[in-house]
Amino acid sequence: MALNIRQMEILDLARSSGRVAVEDLAERFDVTLQTIRRDLGELADQGMLDRVHGGAVMRSGVSNIGYEERRRMNEDAKLAVARACAAEIPDNSSIIINLGTTTEAVARELSSHRNLTVITNNINVANILVPNQSCEIMVAGGALRRSDGGLVGDMTTEFMAQFKPDYAIIGTSALDAEGDLLDFDMAEVRVSRAIAGLARKTFLVTDISKLERSAPVRIISMAELDTVFVDKPLPDELMQRCAEWQTRVIVAG
Repeated sequence: MALNIRQMEILDLARSSGRVAVEDLAERFDVTLQTIRRDLGELADQGMLDRVHGGAVMRSGVSNIGYEERRRMNEDAKLAVARACAAEIPDNSSIIINLGTTTEAVARELSSHRNLTVITNNINVANILVPNQSCEIMVAGGALRRSDGGLVGDMTTEFMAQFKPDYAIIGTSALDAEGDLLDFDMAEVRVSRAIAGLARKTFLVTDISKLERSAPVRIISMAELDTVFVDKPLPDELMQRCAEWQTRVIVAG
């Protein structure tokens, strides 16, 4: 069934923000709540949205949640994880930091570290660290993704390949029960894979909610990580796998 103009705009709003609310949409389009509910129902029937209480969200595994909304999600958990990770980074270190709201939180916690060399494809990370006068910042080239300030593509991967830093700090959009890190954008995944393979130690920073999400593209396995920083304990089976892989798990309380 073809979408009408209002439904196409609703879908665009959901793609940009991750979630739409019935009342907000009714006010925006000057129609009744019943009309919006019918629109959302039809979009859900076509597999484009998932209905939730009071509105709808992008279907899991189809598109990532909007960047600003992700920034606001689980802020306390991200802060705890970021502090735990930053505590493991000594002064006089070299670090690659990739895209993500949790990696940005780590950058904020590194603002008082001394003599860091930070390589990043995340413009937000670079801007966060600019006030730290003892931090040398190197920003990758590549195609700018305006939605989140990320630089991706072959040029980005080639730039990163020149380095062998002490640490790589990476994020992920989703985790599965087998211990795989997952994401939505193949171009971003290629950069993340390259980053993880370059560093002497690779750290994952994430919160436990990522186990409730799905994404279609595999990055790497937790078996390839040195340390996972998470806000709550992983499921017992996954903790056991990490122990077998000798992947350290630090739960940030």
